[in-house]
Amino acid sequence: MTDEHLDRMVRDADPYRPEVVQHLDGAAQNLLEEIMSTPTLEPVAEPPARRLRKRRTLLSGLASAGVAAAVLALIFAGSVINGDRGSAPADTSDGNKPVFDSAMVLKAAEESPRLLIDQPGWKATTVYGFPEKEGTITFSNDTSELEMNWYPAATYDSFHEDRLRVSKPEPVKVDGWPAELFQYNAGDFAVMLSPRDGSFVELRTGGAWTRAAFDQVLTRVVRVDARTWLAALPATIITPERESAEAAKVLADVPLPPGFDAATLTGLGVNDKYQFGARVTSRVGCAWIAEWLRAKKAGDDGALRRAADALSSSHRWAVLQGMKDEGDWPEVFWETADKVAAGNPPARYRDALGCE
Repeated sequence: MTDEHLDRMVRDADPYRPEVVQHLDGAAQNLLEEIMSTPTLEPVAEPPARRLRKRRTLLSGLASAGVAAAVLALIFAGSVINGDRGSAPADTSDGNKPVFDSAMVLKAAEESPRLLIDQPGWKATTVYGFPEKEGTITFSNDTSELEMNWYPAATYDSFHEDRLRVSKPEPVKVDGWPAELFQYNAGDFAVMLSPRDGSFVELRTGGAWTRAAFDQVLTRVVRVDARTWLAALPATIITPERESAEAAKVLADVPLPPGFDAATLTGLGVNDKYQFGARVTSRVGCAWIAEWLRAKKAGDDGALRRAADALSSSHRWAVLQGMKDEGDWPEVFWETADKVAAGNPPARYRDALGCE
C-alpha cells in the first residue's frame, strides 16, 4: 500500500496530538486543518487537534461515530429543560454515570465553556481534552453532529482571519453570547463565539443539516454549570484519576518496549474510551518503532526481530480489535506497524501515530 494511501487513512482517522497543536499559531493550525481534512470545494476548517477522534461518516464521509438516537433532556433530569441551569449534579444513582468528585476534573470543567444542546434527541458521544482551555465535545442524533471545540483566546484572531476566507460572517448569538456564523456550503456551517473567560468556542456541523435546522438548534445551545455539563458526558469517560487503572486494562495483552514505563501514561486529559485507547496505543507503538530504528542502526538483529514481532502482534491486541468498528485508528496503526515490521517504515510514521 502506498504512502499516499496511508496519508489518506491518517486524514480519515483524524487523530489528535495536542502537544504539537499547543505550540502552533492560528495560521499553522489552519494549515494543518486543511491538510488533515477531506477535500471539498472549500478549505475544510476541521480543528487541527483531532488526532485520535473516531471516524465520522456523518462529516463529509469520514466515518461513523457509532451513535444511536438518545434524549439528552433525560440527562438533565429536568434541570435545564425547566429553566434551572445551575444545580444538577452528575447522576450516579444507577451506576451508569461516572462520579466527578475529582477536584482536577471539576476545575477543568469550570474553566471550559460548558455548552450543551438543550433539546431531546441529542447525546454527547465524543469528548476529549480540555486541559489548558482546549477540548472537544460532540453531540449527535440520528442524522447529524454538532461538534464544539474550544481553544485559548489568544488564538482567536488567527482562527477568525482564516474563517473570513470561507464566507462573509453573519452575526448570531448563542445563549446570549455574541458569535459569527460562516457557511462552507448549503449544509455545512461553523459558528465562532467571541472569546470569554480565556477561551473561545467554534461550533461545527456534520451530517445532514439545513440552515433552518441549524438556526433552530443554535437557539437550544445553553451554557450550564460544571456538574450539569459533566453529567452530560458519556458514561464511559476516563478522567485523570482513572487513567492508571484503565491503562492497565488496555495494556493487558500488549507487549511493552524495553524501558517503557506504563506509569507515564498519565496527563492524557479527559477522554472517552476510544480516544483513551488510541492515545495509549499511540505511545506504545511509537516506542516500539523507536526501538526498531535503534536496533536497525545498531545492527542488533535480536532486538530488531523482537520489535517487529511486537508491532505485528498489534493485530491481536484486544484494545485495537475493540476499536476497529468505531473508527480508523486501528487500521492506521496496523498499516504503519506492518510497514515497519517489514523493514519499510513510512517516512511520515510520526504523523500517522502522533509520535512526539
